[in-house]
Amino acid sequence: MPTTLSAGELTGAYALDAARSRVGFVGRHTMSTRVRGEFEEYEGSGYLFGDHPSKSSARLTIRASSLQTHHRQRDEQLRGTFLDTDHHPSISFASTAVRPVDATTYEVTGDLTMRGVTKPVTFHVELTAAESDARGDIRIGLLGSATIDRKDWDLNWNAATSVLVSPKVTLEFDLIAVRQP
Repeated sequence: MPTTLSAGELTGAYALDAARSRVGFVGRHTMSTRVRGEFEEYEGSGYLFGDHPSKSSARLTIRASSLQTHHRQRDEQLRGTFLDTDHHPSISFASTAVRPVDATTYEVTGDLTMRGVTKPVTFHVELTAAESDARGDIRIGLLGSATIDRKDWDLNWNAATSVLVSPKVTLEFDLIAVRQP
């Protein structure tokens, strides 16, 4: 039976449990259709200061070619034309600041690198779970999102793309991280 923990008990280094996590995106095509996708291969880590969350940090590295929308032709175009995975095999995020909003909500700002372009992004993050499992492992759940303008990272194909595909893309995640010994 899981045991809920206090903020102070959560301090430590964490590794992402990719088997129980999801990293994805939502974009609009032709103004009415939402396209959802996810990345199947990624790894992440962080250090959580439970009593002083502003000192916390996080890193995430995504294998760009693991993108999946379950539409072969679209996936190939997104991997090739938009992400150029042959030349830019990874997407990365490294936090630079964590600002507590309340006891379980944070703004996590950091550098997002895609296609060789690095720009600052702020994710709105909620701590959804913090517990010790039956084996004594401490696990936390994090839910977050940020909306970006894909053109800031040169994610464009041609003039028609600017009309047919919204420049706004929501990056989202639902993560489970396990405290390391």
